[in-house]
Amino acid sequence: MNSFLLKSLNHTKRLIVAVVGFTVLLIGVAMIVLPGPAFIIIPVGLGILALEFAWARRLLKRVKHKIQNLRKGGVTDETK
Repeated sequence: MNSFLLKSLNHTKRLIVAVVGFTVLLIGVAMIVLPGPAFIIIPVGLGILALEFAWARRLLKRVKHKIQNLRKGGVTDETK
């Protein structure tokens, strides 16, 4: 019974993170055409999703890398 309860809690946490993360991410994407700080909100949404999903972690790492390259003044087109 404890095992079932732990699995339920883990699934519930994952579902909450997914709903909140995708909501924030979609708001950020909408802010690309609407007034608002899209380039701040989108990484926040990815950060929330990265708490539970490996694909979001990888995407967030790529976004961070691109931002660091832009800050240095170089634009790279790395495709991995």
